Amino acid sequence: MSVDEGLYAWIQEALEPLGSVSRRAMMGGATLYLDGVIFAILDDGELWLKADVETDAIWDAEGCEKFSVKFKDGRVDVMNYRRPPSDVYDDPEALRRWARLATEAGARGTAKREPSKKPNNP
Repeated sequence: MSVDEGLYAWIQEALEPLGSVSRRAMMGGATLYLDGVIFAILDDGELWLKADVETDAIWDAEGCEKFSVKFKDGRVDVMNYRRPPSDVYDDPEALRRWARLATEAGARGTAKREPSKKPNNP
């Protein structure tokens, strides 16, 4: 995995109207966050946007491939990220549209992982 710095700069610029894009290193690539919500990964010069069961039909309708990793032992792990349509690389509005969908999926995933805020009943 590696990060394309030019692609990262493009994503930051194109998504500026939506919020601040930050990144964290991940196995040679990067995890991207939009205002603190995970929404994408960068891997080998490619952008992969967050998906979930609520958005899979939308991604499938566009023919967007699922992200997968093949391990040395032959195992393949498929993750909830999708390759966006190619126009996101040169059309800021297209990137914003798909990034919104990905950010919503990321927010839903975060909400599922947050501990319950219910008070303890003795």
